[in-house]
This record gives sequence, C-alpha cells and structure tokens, in this order.
Amino acid sequence: MPAPSFQKKFWRFFLLTSVLFLHGCLKPVSEPELALTDATTGIHIEVVQQNTLPALKILLPGQSESDPGILVLFPEHVTAREHGKSESVHLYRFSPGIQGTRPVWRRAGQTLEYEMELQAGVRLVARATLESDCIRFHYDLINYSDTNYDMIQAVTDPRMITPYFHDVRLERTYVHHPDGFDLLASETPARLSMPLREWLPNRYRASYTWPIEPNRVEKKEDGITWYNKSRHADEPFLATKSTDGKWIMVTFSHDPGNVWTNPELTCQHADPETSLKPHAQSTLDLKILLLEGSLDDVLSKIRLQRQM
Repeated sequence: MPAPSFQKKFWRFFLLTSVLFLHGCLKPVSEPELALTDATTGIHIEVVQQNTLPALKILLPGQSESDPGILVLFPEHVTAREHGKSESVHLYRFSPGIQGTRPVWRRAGQTLEYEMELQAGVRLVARATLESDCIRFHYDLINYSDTNYDMIQAVTDPRMITPYFHDVRLERTYVHHPDGFDLLASETPARLSMPLREWLPNRYRASYTWPIEPNRVEKKEDGITWYNKSRHADEPFLATKSTDGKWIMVTFSHDPGNVWTNPELTCQHADPETSLKPHAQSTLDLKILLLEGSLDDVLSKIRLQRQM
C-alpha cells in the first residue's frame, strides 16, 4: 500500500490536534460555573474549591476576591436522634481541606445543588438559591433505612470571617424581644472589657421556642462557657451590623429552638429541626438576608419572609 501523501498526513495531524485542543478548551465551558451573582444587589456566592466537603463563600458587592467573606459550611453537620434513644449521633460532619471524593455540584439558574450519601442509609440533597431578597438554604433528607428518627438537623453554619462583620465581643449582634431590638449579649456588659482569654471560648444564645435555661452562665466540661439570655426572642433570627453600620446580615428560620452564636467565629444559628420516618423524606429550610438598611428594615423583611 503506498505511503500516505504529505497532504493526508498533514490533515490527519490537524484533525487530531484540533479535536484535542477543542476538548481541552470546551470542557470547562461545558461544566457550569459554580458561582452566582445577583444582578440587582451584586451579592456573590461561590463554591469553595479549597475544601472537598461542601462550603460556600459569600461576598458583598465591591468586596475583593481576596476578602475571606462569609464562609458557609453547607452544612456543618447532620445530626439525628433515633426513636427511643436520648443521645444524638452525627450522620455527617464537615472537615476542611482536600480529602476523599468531592460531591458533584450542579448549577441551575440561580441555584447551586449537590447530593451526598450520609451514614446510616440517609441521602442529602442540598440547594443554595440566590433570591432577590435572601439566600435560601434547602435540604432534602431521604431515609432509605428502617430507622425512625425523632429528630434530625442539617446545621448551616455561616461564619463572618470578613473583618467587615466580625464581632468577637458581640457589640453589633442583635435579637428581637416584644419591646424591640436588644444586643444579644446585653446582659453581659463585662464582656467589653474582660481579657479575650476569659471571654472565649463561649456560645451565647437566646431561646425562641425552647424554655429559657435556668442558669445565666454554664461552664461546660469541654471548657466552653454558655451564656443564656434571660428573655425569649420573639422573632427567630440573629442580626449583625457591619462595622460601618451600612449592611446587616441576618440568619433565620421558621421555628428554631433558640438562636445562638459562637462569637469567636461570629457565626449565626437559627437551626430548624424535623423528624425523619423510615423510607420517607423530610425537608429543612433556612435563609440568610444581607441588606443595606436599618434594624427596622430587617424586622419588616423577616416578617414578610415568614409569610412565604
């Protein structure tokens, strides 16, 4: 058989290299970009690539990519309690870094979504949706087992790492009572002057649907001090002002037991919970609101959101 002509060799080489080139160039384009930006507010969300396990970063309009922003562990953990038992167990727990297999993320419109198999035959489908006035975190929990869970939580953990919101001494973090807004930690004025080694580590909480804890201060065996506000919050959210007072971040759900924070991280928790029957599905929802405005604006928006 005669050897291929130079022209044939050239075209074979051209076609092969073109296919390889196009494959390399088109692959990133064919995969959805794992980031969302709201055209009206400019709020930006992206999947954190430095972690295998699911986490998101939120930036306000104008914030640099180098700003640590708000880190959302999505979720921090999934915890459940079986029927007839008193102790809860972790079906999932976040850990940072690159490890194991990354969940397959999908983007559809203004939603980022992934699925993950948890322990004990439970599957998690998690969605973060950037809406016009909030970020909605939605969890579907699907139980393929015979286990009956009286309680299950998927705990979203938004950490205000950015200095723009960070509030270690809780000077800008509020709850709402029947008579109006109050600093979450208003009953602990000594926090403003005590050394940080005495103030931290701690958790500060206000009850919403749960009974108020009888002790104002509880020292736990793990060295963490829990501070309990003496009055119920009458709205299920925490609100933290930015350092210049222009922006407010709010985390809320419909019926959390309490609202609380770890001030060292300046995280916000309003963790909902539900039950999960054998071979059944349950859902959990939590929202984060970021707005320019006043605390009164926050209250109006939260009350409107809770009707939806």
